[in-house]
Amino acid sequence: MFDIPPDIVAALTGLISGLLLSIPVGPVNLTIINEAARRGLFWALLIGWGATLMELIYCTLAFTGFASVFNGRIIKAVMELTSFVFMLYLGIRFLKARTIESKSIVGTKLTGKLHPHSGFMIGFVQVLANPGVFLFWIILAANFISREWVPATWPGKLSCIAGVAVGISSWFTGLAYAVSRRHKKLTDQTLLRMEQGSGVILLILAVIHGGRIVLELARHKL
Repeated sequence: MFDIPPDIVAALTGLISGLLLSIPVGPVNLTIINEAARRGLFWALLIGWGATLMELIYCTLAFTGFASVFNGRIIKAVMELTSFVFMLYLGIRFLKARTIESKSIVGTKLTGKLHPHSGFMIGFVQVLANPGVFLFWIILAANFISREWVPATWPGKLSCIAGVAVGISSWFTGLAYAVSRRHKKLTDQTLLRMEQGSGVILLILAVIHGGRIVLELARHKL
């Protein structure tokens, strides 16, 4: 087996998780799609950059503000189970999606109060208005640290955060570029397939993770 440095593993973990969490269709993706078709590539890129920055703030807070909680053996076991249920829930939710959800109640109210006008602030406020993003990163941070995919050190956590930045910004940039080149909106059917595809990937990861938990339990029983 190749001996991959822990910081590289952390960066790859951040890259994959950032990409997977960006693909499901939500307010940011729909805004990028609509604005790229209507106002062009640069405006859509600004929205993606603003959303990426706020997502990284949530991610950084999750890793740096909650990392010390995830050290005990019992907490690690609980986080293992929580992460399995979390991935299973998200996978089923994305796979069963039949319509595109464009807004949340909290997001609509906060966006209306702040009245963002620039593309950058539109993307920033849309992620800020979705506290579920912060909850996602708290659970993921717990899972990654408890499984030692991300070392509980500053270099390890920063490597993961850097990977997240690359994953999220790559998705938003690619989406904005693809739509602006086509000069039209993606169909709802295409968006649903993208979301359902990410659900399949999450379900596969949940099954692998669940199998690992079963093997660990069997080994300790023996």
